[in-house]
Amino acid sequence: MSQRSTAVLLSSIALDPDGGTPLHRQLFLAIREAILSGRLSPNARLPATRVMAKDLSVSRNTVVAAFDQLMAEGYIEGRVGAGSFVSRTLPEELLHARREMEPVTLEPKGKRLSKRGEFLSGLDLGEGTEPKAFSPGVPELPLFPFDEWARLLGRRWRRPLEDYVVRGDPAGYRPLREAIASYLGAARAVNCDPDQIIIVSGSQQALDLSARVLIDPGDTVWVEEPGYPGIWGALLAAGAKLVSVPVDEDGLDVERAEPRNPAARMVCVTPSHQYPLGVTMSLARRLKLLEWAKRHDAFILEDDYNSEYRYRGRPISALQGLDEEGRVIYVGTMSKVMFPGLRLGYMVVPPDLVEAFLRVRILVDSHPSSVALAALADFIGEGYLNAHVRRMRQLYAERQQILLNGAKMRFGDFLDIEPDDAGMHLVGYLDNDIDDVELSRRAQVVGVELPALSGYYRGTARQRGFLFGYAGIAENEINSGLARLDRMFRES
Repeated sequence: MSQRSTAVLLSSIALDPDGGTPLHRQLFLAIREAILSGRLSPNARLPATRVMAKDLSVSRNTVVAAFDQLMAEGYIEGRVGAGSFVSRTLPEELLHARREMEPVTLEPKGKRLSKRGEFLSGLDLGEGTEPKAFSPGVPELPLFPFDEWARLLGRRWRRPLEDYVVRGDPAGYRPLREAIASYLGAARAVNCDPDQIIIVSGSQQALDLSARVLIDPGDTVWVEEPGYPGIWGALLAAGAKLVSVPVDEDGLDVERAEPRNPAARMVCVTPSHQYPLGVTMSLARRLKLLEWAKRHDAFILEDDYNSEYRYRGRPISALQGLDEEGRVIYVGTMSKVMFPGLRLGYMVVPPDLVEAFLRVRILVDSHPSSVALAALADFIGEGYLNAHVRRMRQLYAERQQILLNGAKMRFGDFLDIEPDDAGMHLVGYLDNDIDDVELSRRAQVVGVELPALSGYYRGTARQRGFLFGYAGIAENEINSGLARLDRMFRES
């Protein structure tokens, strides 16, 4: 391409001074597109910056900035005493624009994953979906006091401490740990001081950290059946051997677990409100579990995932408060009481294990976000969290009743669903000859998230049914979702 034809081509570029994109960026994009489409061929000489600026009626600085960017990204090259030219080293496939890119098939390049990587990437532990009726575990988001939360964040950012932007405490912002310790002592009867609390990015990280510190490959861990698949993933990633322990109306059955493997290294439980069944572990079972842990030098990971939402009776004290031997690692989360995207949780670690947990935590991600933790300390200290939880507790109780009434009216002849004293979902039980997995799949088609109860069993499911989340579902959505399910069930 001659220099004259190149100049004519570039002078035809139209720049919009009133557009939202800076002029030098518009020029850069226009010249790059001409190169990639082949309208400017390799080795084509570009006009001098003064000439192009005059032709386009822009300042020379605008053209210089565009050329500098093109040169930095390898689209053009400068030659001493000769000017600027389209690069001769562009890959051939970039010089011809194609309307439809042909699919690229990559040839295998030998071993790409470790054995552990292959194993973990092949696990099917359930994948998250966009929240909809009746997604379990989703809080009411529109009524969260985001204005107050934004104000507290802004206040912390306007005059950030050096710790916010340079470094952070591996255990987390101490005033927040002090606030959590005070809250847990009063509300959950947890026996701890701030030095035992470690702030983490959600309960999943707490599980992963506990597994890294306490579990060796091949160690046995008891897990509840049915139980939470996310726990299985963290433990399997640590190389643990999982033993499923049945859950009945009194919680995890210790007596049935001991004959299977009495010398397990750890047991993971949700004693205050078992997930997914919602039962509460009895005091006798709690004491038996603590005695077993002492006898076998084992640990108990207590996941207290939504203890704030109890609608009848007094809150059930945490298992950790009964522990006198330093056997319990207590885990809580802010995702259910605030919003999931916050990704903040906490754990209470026995005093003699704190240093080890912090050293491993530093290896994983150094420390949590200091600004968010400082804002959360203010949020708790100024009473916003307690006020929000009180409002949500009343709202969730009302929504549970709406769901219960509607489900009994529509599905009472084949679905057994009863109220729960706590939590954010109800379990509806089906006859065991009904395929809950297939019905769950069909519910997805009509826009309803209805997890199958059998999916929470690692082995053969002893019960079939569905989880009905209600906390973050407005009344009209509850009724609409039930109506869609009703039509689907009638067509089954």
